[in-house]
Formats: sequence, C-alpha cells, structure tokens
Amino acid sequence: MLRGGGNRTGEREERHGRMSPLGRRPARWLPAVLIAAGIAFDVVTPPQYTAAPFFSAAPLVAAPLYSFAGTAVTVAAALLGELLIAMYHSTQDNTQSATEGLTVMVVAFLALGINRVLRLSDARLASVRNVAEAAQRALLPTPPARIAGLAVAARYVAAHAGARIGGDLYAVQDTPHGVRLIVGDVRGKGLEAVEAAVVVIGAFREAAEQEATLEAVAGRLERALQREGGRREGLDQMEGFTTAVLAEVPSGAHSVLRILNRGHPAPLLLGPDGGLCELNPASPALPLGLSEVAGWPDRVDETFFPAGSLLLLFTDGVTEARDRAGCFYDAPSRLRGRRFPGPDTLLDDLVRDVARHTGGPQADDMALLAVQRPLGE
Repeated sequence: MLRGGGNRTGEREERHGRMSPLGRRPARWLPAVLIAAGIAFDVVTPPQYTAAPFFSAAPLVAAPLYSFAGTAVTVAAALLGELLIAMYHSTQDNTQSATEGLTVMVVAFLALGINRVLRLSDARLASVRNVAEAAQRALLPTPPARIAGLAVAARYVAAHAGARIGGDLYAVQDTPHGVRLIVGDVRGKGLEAVEAAVVVIGAFREAAEQEATLEAVAGRLERALQREGGRREGLDQMEGFTTAVLAEVPSGAHSVLRILNRGHPAPLLLGPDGGLCELNPASPALPLGLSEVAGWPDRVDETFFPAGSLLLLFTDGVTEARDRAGCFYDAPSRLRGRRFPGPDTLLDDLVRDVARHTGGPQADDMALLAVQRPLGE
C-alpha cells in the first residue's frame, strides 16, 4: 500500500439492523487484525511503503463497533503500533515518520469523536423506539388468548425494524351482540396514517358496543373518517380512505360467521381438516371514507363457522409481499392443506413463511388477526 491510503466505516444501519450477531462477531476482531497487518506489512515491504493506512483504519472501524472505552484502547494500540514502526525505521527520514504519526493521531482522535456521536445517537434512537413501542401497545394491545369461548391471536409486523407502528390496525371485542373484529389498512404512511388508525379503532370500539348490526358499525366508521378527513388538507382530504374487514361471531351462535368487507383482502377460513375457503364478498364495496365518491348499502355475507376452524384476517402486507422474481405471496395456496392447532401457531407460521418468500425485509407492514372456534362446541 503506497502512502496516502485510507478507509471508511460501514453504515450504522447495517450494524444495528441488518448485520446478524454471527456477522458482528468477526467484525469486532477487524481493528486488531488491521493493527497486526499494519505491523507485518511494514516489516516485509520496502521503506518507501507505509503501514499508516492500516493504523488509521483500525480506530475508524472500531468507532461504530465498540464502546468509547474500547475505541480508546484501539486508538492507543494504533498509536503504539505507529510508534514502534517509527522506532524500527529510526534511520529513515524523521519528517516522514512524524507526518505518518500525525496522520494516524488525527484520524484516531476523529474516530473517538465519531464514537461519541454514535453513542448519543443510539441513546436517542432507543428512547424513540421505547416511545413507539408504548404507543403501539396502547393502540394495538395484545388481545386476550380467549374471548367469549373463542381462541384469539394477533400480530403486527413492521416493514422496517425501527418503525414499530403504522397505518395497519386490528381490534377484537366481546360485545352484547357477539365477538366483533376489525382488520384495516389506512392509506398512506407516517404520523397521519397513525392518526387515522386511532380514529378507526376508537370509532370501532364504541360502535361495536352500541350498534346492533355490522352495517351500522361500518356506517359509524364511515362518518368518523369523514370527520377526520375534514380536518386535513390537500391529497389526504380528498383521498383519505381505509380498507377494512369487519367480522362478527354472534353470541350463542358460534357456528355463524358474518363478514362485511370494505375493499380489503378477503379473509380465509381454514378448516380443521386442512380445507380452506376464501371469504370473498358477494358485492364488492369501496373502502371506508369514500362515501362521497360513490355509495350503496353495505351487505353482510354470512357463512358457516365449523367447530375447530380458524378465521384469518390480514392486511395487504401479506398479499403484496414479493419474492426476488417479483411474484406475490399467495396465502391461500400456501396455507391450503395445512393443519394448525391454534391461532398463535397459524400466525407464527404465516409470518415465517412470508419472510421466507421475500428473502429479506418486506415492503409493507402486516397486521394479522386469527380466531378459532374450539372443537366440541
């Protein structure tokens, strides 16, 4: 390596989110390897070659990987290595040795500054994540494992590791009219999508208790979103909408399942024998919040809910997950013929299968809700 070489560190996001623990362990040895390689390089090469780039690179690599103390130890080791090399070449040009030593020193202390900035940034990021997790627990609390005799499970899978909450939503509630559920997806991203999700869930929890039919519940949600849209400006005011599926298992009649679909991916009904049925709506409808564009009466589809069967509701983060060839995830074909002992197993297996299909981070969040009618009812 001729004089004037350099090095640059990898991105912090890779270190935090994408590099596996197995990948981080070898990387932590890299600063020591660079220092040892620098000493060996200087010993075996002619005097006109310099090992200063190795000694400069070691602290920079250590900065994102180590604590401040660990980076300081690396800095000291790099400076000591450069000093030993200068003493080894004591008969050579002192100006050259001093320049190389100064270069390593400047880069080493720059690495300490970088490490300090990274540590402060990590602390702020951890604080933001804690707040986001608290908000998610408040907006999307984990439902009880059993509600009115039905087994229940829910999952929220964020597309990005640092984003704990978004516009996908779910809720399940035991009401005087039966167990009622909703899974929805608010158009858009960011804080405005979260605000709309809060409106939908709040309106659902109130309407589910008070309204006698799913059609009336959907009407309450429609009006709530219209009020929310009136507070917004621009595109969000004109095109704000939420796709949603409402479901109901009536009190005292668990063999009956009612579904109202407003522009959302069709739920799946998985039988205990491995059979699967897509619950497509008889009459397609627009998403919630678009009644001013076009409107017609909501219609509920009613079907048989066999004992031991599982109802699966999900957002389009599942159906729009693509593999490297661009092929969408086909949930019905992937789940048909499989048997699941309960809703938790179903959702865990589905999340893993989507991850295998994409081969990496998914493009959209996923909200999933599963309900099982126990055998023997």
